[in-house]
Amino acid sequence: MASDKGVAKGLIIGFLAGSVVGGLVALLFAPKSGKELRQDIKNKASDLKEDLDEYYSQTKEKVQELINEGKKKSETLVQEAKEKAQSILSEAEKVLQEAKTKASEKVDKIKSDVSKEASRVKSAIDAGVEAYKSEKEST
Repeated sequence: MASDKGVAKGLIIGFLAGSVVGGLVALLFAPKSGKELRQDIKNKASDLKEDLDEYYSQTKEKVQELINEGKKKSETLVQEAKEKAQSILSEAEKVLQEAKTKASEKVDKIKSDVSKEASRVKSAIDAGVEAYKSEKEST
């Protein structure tokens, strides 16, 4: 992109320089008096200045348009990135909450299963102790 600008600038400068030289050569070879020649040179210089002013104005406008377009695009990209990041963050929070809920449910089930098993083991131990006592008393 930078080399394209350099090439364009070089072409414009070459064009303008060629125009000036061509105009001067045409004026110098024209069969006119000195006064007419000076007036023609003055007119051509004035025309050239107007052309340069117009070129400068157009270039300035184009540059400003490009800057504004770049700003708009960058603002759009930043906004899209923010929205994407927020979406990802929301999804991650949802997944984390689901994982917490499932883990909590698993812990509660394990606690319940352990409690039931402990109660069953205690009942079996109590029954074994009673059977032992009963057996011992009968002998």
